[in-house]
Amino acid sequence: MTFQIGDKVVYPNQGVGTIENISTRSFGTALERFYLLRFACSMTVLVPLSNAANIGLRRVTKDREISRILSYLATGWCPINPDWKVRFKDNSSKMQSGDLLQAAEVFKGLVQLHIDKPLSFREKKMLDRARHMLVSEISIARGVPEIRAVALMQRALAKAGLTLPPTQ
Repeated sequence: MTFQIGDKVVYPNQGVGTIENISTRSFGTALERFYLLRFACSMTVLVPLSNAANIGLRRVTKDREISRILSYLATGWCPINPDWKVRFKDNSSKMQSGDLLQAAEVFKGLVQLHIDKPLSFREKKMLDRARHMLVSEISIARGVPEIRAVALMQRALAKAGLTLPPTQ
């Protein structure tokens, strides 16, 4: 999968960024091409074209997948592993996958857990990252401001009897 300058792409665990440049750099006798991604927070990342697929760089999700994500957030509760270490490892793996449904699973599980007890510092950070990934991708896929994307998520969670916790 190749991208062009100006394309919006998803970088796993970081969210949506824009391809700002495609450049070539030399490493000894080898040449490598890179995508330069810029995120809304002004952070930039260089991604080798040869490794983009392995990293999980992908296009922004289509609207029908966003509907599936919102439906998932709106229905029932999901199982939560009571062992903090196992839960954190599983959630980290899901976040690294770059898959939006897996990010939604992490998000919903941590929202549920937050109802029962305070989250640890690391789980609060993970909840914020999952929330950011969902909000930014819903916003871009639906062409709506982020505040509207948050409202869509709040409405979906309310159907499952959950509330969106405030950002940390």
